[in-house]
Order: sequence, then structure tokens, then C-alpha cells
Amino acid sequence: MGITARGVGLLVAAVLLLGAGFRFAYPELTLLGAAAGAAVGYAALVAAWRPRLTVTRRADPDRVARGEPASMTVTVRNTGRLRSANLLAEDRCGERTVPVPVLRLRPGRDTEVRYDVPTDRRGVVPVGPLRVTRRDPLGLVALARPYGAAVPVWVHPRIHPLTAVPRGAGRSLDGRVDGVPHGSITFDSLREYVVGDELRRVHWRTSARVGELMVRENVDTSLPRLVVLLDNRVAAHPQRVGGVAESFESACEAAASIVTAAHRADLPVLLLFVAADPADAEPPGGETALGPLDRLAAADLSADADAVRAATTRLRQDRLGDTLIFLTGPGGRDELGHVGALRGAYPSVVVGVFGAADPTPPGAAGLVVVDAADGAQFAAEWDGVRRW
Repeated sequence: MGITARGVGLLVAAVLLLGAGFRFAYPELTLLGAAAGAAVGYAALVAAWRPRLTVTRRADPDRVARGEPASMTVTVRNTGRLRSANLLAEDRCGERTVPVPVLRLRPGRDTEVRYDVPTDRRGVVPVGPLRVTRRDPLGLVALARPYGAAVPVWVHPRIHPLTAVPRGAGRSLDGRVDGVPHGSITFDSLREYVVGDELRRVHWRTSARVGELMVRENVDTSLPRLVVLLDNRVAAHPQRVGGVAESFESACEAAASIVTAAHRADLPVLLLFVAADPADAEPPGGETALGPLDRLAAADLSADADAVRAATTRLRQDRLGDTLIFLTGPGGRDELGHVGALRGAYPSVVVGVFGAADPTPPGAAGLVVVDAADGAQFAAEWDGVRRW
């Protein structure tokens, strides 16, 4: 509960009038002081009354790409028996507030407001709760209360079309790794012949050596497995424009484009972050991320400058895929040596560097490096990477 400036002035006047009335024995001043104090007390009681309101909201849609339109519809219903007079309401939408008309809302009636949600920046836009302020008729006391839960609107990075996809990796028993366009059926082992096996699968050379029929056992080599490693360290993206690291925004767009292209081609893809994963943090509104695009929307920069070494160590130990794509900013070029050391574990390693003033020196750490100003340029040069 907050007393307005008018209420503070009237309360001070009440104290002075009561003091002067009793001190100098003026009943008129005492009466005026008592009336002023009673007015403030009445105002406090009026403002303390809690209106019964039900707030529902609907996002249309709740997940959009950066720059696409999104709207929020807020419905406020008076579920009480009394008319909610002298109410002021505003809905929080990101960093701004939107007025909601609930003045003199009759019992059983509702009011609806529809407004646009800002999607000019990638991120998770928290919407709500509705803040309802109750005032007395004289404007002496105001009490604000929240109504309804906050909901997030996920603003994903822009997605740029990619046509080329990485090649698969066919692994033989002798350890040889061959590139295959989109996965293949590959020899895995030999076993004894059983009735019903096709004779064309018999391995005659081995059968002659062991003295009984041996049959080839084939497996379906997994399709190309992509691992996208996004560098979300502050040190990797030192440049700011209006407080925003544009190189990191471009890297997020590239990651979203690669993940989307992989899903459309039915290729397994894994999105990782150099520093803390945004999926570990609870986003505004309490709703958890549902997929890689949600994680990219919630991604933020981390001050952990030494995270690259730990991330590359995990990648070397786990061998999560065939193709590693490292996306970083100008400050991340100093860590390309750690990424280059992964070439033994990953047949194909590609690096995307965004926002650098000068191109990356050719042959840096023996990696294929794509220098791009933004996500759109990276998508345009993606198809030119020779390893695809």
C-alpha cells in the first residue's frame, strides 16, 4: 500500500491541526485534524479492498522468428459481486507497459485488450502479470496488486535457407572412414549361415578359410551426425552496438539455420553451448525450453572465458557426431587451436567467424573457416564449403 503525495500532505496537516488544537485549546482545529485523519483512514480501507478479477491471456503465436508479428490478447473478467470502480490496470510486456481499461467493470463482464509483442530482438519476452491499482475517490492512497501469471513469448533467431548438408561417414571394421552422401548400408560383421539367408550375402573367402558358410551382417550406417557448438562467451563477442553483441546474434541465426536444415533433411543434429546451457536456467514465465530454437532464444553471453577448453575436452571424449560446426565471434579466433585438436575425433570440422574486421588467416589450425558479417552471408557461403 502506498500513500500518494496528496495523502501524505493531508496526513501531515491532520497531525499539525490536532497538535495545534490540543495545544492552544482550539476545538475547531482539533475537529479539522480529526476529519483529515479520518479521511486518510477511510482511503486506506477503500484501497485495501481487493477486487475479484480473473485474468487470461493468449499469445498468437507464442513462438516466432525475429521480426515476425506476434500479439497478445488479455481478457479481464470481474468475478465479484461489486462493480470494480476506480481501478487502473496495465500489463507488462517486456520493458514496456500496456494500459488495460477495467474502470467501472460490471460484475460478470469482461474487457479484452489486444496488442503487439515486440519481436525486433531475439529473446524470451515476458508478458504479465497484470498490475491492477486500486485508488480511493480522493486519491489519497493507492494499492497495486498483480493478477494472472506471466507467460513467455519466444522470439527465435532468423532462419536463413541452407541447401547443402554434410556427408555421412561410413566406418569399416578396419577403422577406415569413408565419406558417403547421406548414410549407407555398411558391412559390420560375419556370422554363421542359417537356413533362409540369401546366398548372395555369403562371404566365400572367409567360408573357404574356416570351413563353413559365413554370412555378411550389414548395418545401416547412421546418417551424418552434426554437432553445432555455439560460442556464447563474452570474450568471443567483444563488440557492442546499442548494448547488443551483433556477432553473437549472427552466430545464433547461423546455428538456427543449420539446425532447421538438418531437421528438414532428417539428419540428427545436436546443439551445444561453450558456456552454460540456457536450458539449465528458468526463463521468464517459468516455461522451459522445448527445443533447440527455444534454447537459442534464451541464450545469453557468459563471462566464463575458459569454457572452450572444457567444452572441447568433452567433445573429444564423447565423440558425439561426424561433423563439428563451431560458431564464434572475433574474440573466439584465439581458441581455434583447441577446436583444431578435435579433427581426430570428428572427420569434418568447420568454423564460422562472425563480425571480424579482417578475415581469418588461411589455414588457421588446419580448419575450414567461413568468415561472415551476419547469418545471411554465412548461409550464402555455406554451400561453398568443400567438405559438403
